[in-house]
Amino acid sequence: MYYFMQAKQNLSWKIGGEAGFGIKSAGMMLAKIFMKTGYETFDYTEYPSLIRGGHNTYQVMVDDLEVNSVTKGVDILVALNKETIDLHRAELTVGSMVIYDKDKISNIRAIEGINFLPLGLTTLAKQAGSELMRNVVALGATLAVLEQPRNFADQVVRETFGPKGREVTKNNLQALLLGYQEAKKVYQEKFKCFLPPKQKNNNILIAANEALALGAVANGLNFYAGYPMTPSSSILQYIAGIAEKVGIVFKHAEDEISVINMCLGAAHVGARAMTATSGGGFALMTEALGLAGITETPLVIVDSQRPGPATGLPTWTEQGDLQFMLHAAPGDFPRIIMAPGDTSEAFCMGAEALNLAEIYQTPVIILLDKFLSEGLSTVPEFSTQGLKIKRGKLLSQEQLNKLSKFERYKLTADGISARALPGMKNGLFIANSDEHDSGGYSSESAQNRQQQVDKRAAKLQSFAKVMPEPIIYGNPKAKKTVVVWGSTKGPVLDAYLLLSKKQQSNIKILQLQYVWPLATNFVSNVLCHSKQILLIENNSNAQLGQLIAQETGIIIKNKLLKYDGRPFFREEIIKALSKL
Repeated sequence: MYYFMQAKQNLSWKIGGEAGFGIKSAGMMLAKIFMKTGYETFDYTEYPSLIRGGHNTYQVMVDDLEVNSVTKGVDILVALNKETIDLHRAELTVGSMVIYDKDKISNIRAIEGINFLPLGLTTLAKQAGSELMRNVVALGATLAVLEQPRNFADQVVRETFGPKGREVTKNNLQALLLGYQEAKKVYQEKFKCFLPPKQKNNNILIAANEALALGAVANGLNFYAGYPMTPSSSILQYIAGIAEKVGIVFKHAEDEISVINMCLGAAHVGARAMTATSGGGFALMTEALGLAGITETPLVIVDSQRPGPATGLPTWTEQGDLQFMLHAAPGDFPRIIMAPGDTSEAFCMGAEALNLAEIYQTPVIILLDKFLSEGLSTVPEFSTQGLKIKRGKLLSQEQLNKLSKFERYKLTADGISARALPGMKNGLFIANSDEHDSGGYSSESAQNRQQQVDKRAAKLQSFAKVMPEPIIYGNPKAKKTVVVWGSTKGPVLDAYLLLSKKQQSNIKILQLQYVWPLATNFVSNVLCHSKQILLIENNSNAQLGQLIAQETGIIIKNKLLKYDGRPFFREEIIKALSKL
């Protein structure tokens, strides 16, 4: 009875070893198992920028409540090599367990308050058919320690290995069983995490990259060109896999310069076009970004951020590209910048970005980062109800026929001119990279130049009037305000829920989903009525803070900044919130 009252209904599980040990597949299977038992999960993976080898980890958070972050503390550590224990022993919490392969690891130094479970993972894997299945043996052992039924695990193993054939599936089921039975035999105590099966929900397990791509596809994406660059590559891979089935023209180009120019050409002739890259790839796209700006061509670009400059840390995370996105390409022209805070928001913004690009005839940039892009999470099944393709002022042939003169860049109050597609009768115009007049003809007139610049700038003013407001979480009347954007939302909200009710009542969280244009009046009002403000960003110089200061004049002095390539862990956020 004492155990059940004290046990916690959440779990931080981490597996570590060299690349090729099945680290990721074991973690994904565990997440799927708990999803099927009715729990919420979030996955976080760390791996070096190496073709082979290096230390890899996969962490799975399991919780009774929605979860979008990870903890520094680990409850169960699965070590497929000794390096995993050496590197992560400091993360183990009181009462934690280390499951390790005694066939490979010896001379383990005991840690007070930590349980060590030595199992012959290699021996058992070989009994099942191959040493490669050590990860599945360890998965079975984990489930035994947690007293989980095997039916869901068997189902997940069949789903995972079914495409590889009956023999492979049979062997992995045997590996799972052997690991389960051996752990049951060796470990017969009660573990500190108690996760009984719950009522099944309709969740799916998906990362923000795939969710964003799915949202775009659901809302009419019909052209995608890309070049692989971590951590955006899974968008390319996902769309490549479904393009033929759903009727998308897909191009894997030779570099990012070709990618964006292909997208520009496709958008110019009427496709709903999108590409994705990281900061280094985006740097190659900036000349064409300016071309999209001056020709007023609708285009969606996803930037999944990683630490820079140059190659930086290719497989780690950061929010270091915001100022780059704001100022990329010479001259002044409008762009819309969106920053989803979780996987569900990524789906919605992937769909909405295509509409905004066509309505305002301007580039739309979606900012993700490695933590969000590759972090698998459980979310309710996405619904396409309410999605509607909006093409803005794209003229039909009937509308063109009624015009005495078509002016592609005609001056308008809202900054948005009517658009026609190449080949439409009476819709001839020039898409000119030089400054041009209302018909697209080059013009160096001072008056025309000012009018065209003002016209393009007016688009953001028009959007700002209808743009969704930033989101407030917590007590809207609280005088302590935490400012977040993008992936910092998850760790902050998860940490907030772990505070006492009294602490929660004194704090509100301001999330900016639309970073540019900035909701200046809304942000100013919230911050001016706050006695304490904490800005949380995954970069070194508070890039959102700089933008807020630029637009509102409010300088946020209290900052929590992290730029070591790692995301924020909940413990770091709790410590900062407790000091408010």
